[in-house]
Amino acid sequence: MQNISVIGAGTMGNGIAHVFAQSGYKVSLVDISEAALEKGLATIAKNLDRMVNKEKITAADKDKTLANITTYTDMAAGVGNAELVVEAATENVDLKLKIFKQLDEAAPEGCILSTNTSSISITKIAAVTNRPEKVIGMHFMNPVPVMKLVEIIRGYSTTDEVLNVIMETSKSLNKVPVEVNDYPGFVANKILMPMINEAIITLHEGTAGVEEIDTVMKLGMAHPMGPLQLADFIGLDVCLAILRVLQDGYGDPKYAPCPLLVNMVTAGKLGVKSGEGFYSWGHGTKDLIVADNFKK
Repeated sequence: MQNISVIGAGTMGNGIAHVFAQSGYKVSLVDISEAALEKGLATIAKNLDRMVNKEKITAADKDKTLANITTYTDMAAGVGNAELVVEAATENVDLKLKIFKQLDEAAPEGCILSTNTSSISITKIAAVTNRPEKVIGMHFMNPVPVMKLVEIIRGYSTTDEVLNVIMETSKSLNKVPVEVNDYPGFVANKILMPMINEAIITLHEGTAGVEEIDTVMKLGMAHPMGPLQLADFIGLDVCLAILRVLQDGYGDPKYAPCPLLVNMVTAGKLGVKSGEGFYSWGHGTKDLIVADNFKK
């Protein structure tokens, strides 16, 4: 397997393209927006520069990685010779189903179709294709070039052969793949999102402030990042979408998103991506707390 297509040039998509290209794969990075592709490539170059400065790779390694990436705005052209597709579009069920119908029509017959979804059923996604046995989940963690884990989610029809190929491919990226079953939220987000939601509820009820909650979890529970800072980093809209998938999938009120989270997303306070969430962010750096109105 040498030819990889990545659908979506956003935070996860450009990170996935980065690690495949750095590992020697030929990567087609596909997005409907030329501006998104340019921004994605710029992010990859910036992250590679950081690695060069830390002497983790050479300048020649950077050039070789970038040379392995070709961009496309046309999906059919971008997946025409793919052996593996990794879809990394927005966490929206309808959008993903639409994309997988298009991928099934455009990608070669033997191509494996994978999704980076963090919560949506692989079986449901696979059902809209004519190759459900070749559909699988590859849930990378953010930031992709740094985080080792890849959750590998097997759908109802996914074959052993496809599972084994994806496990080995993940290892070739210097990642640690972990097989999990296809239930809402899988493992990572079934555990993580209720914790983040509970931290937001704790803030909403006035038990403690933003910094205090994050400090308790960092110093008391040895978390490298507090849950509210992590929520900003993930994107509050993404957190909300995952919680709703969990609530719908399990029918359990314990997954109901905190009204504060709903209000913040409605107001466009999405975290790092919008410049403001539980923290105020400048150029991706946490500057100051903006917790004055969190009880509204």
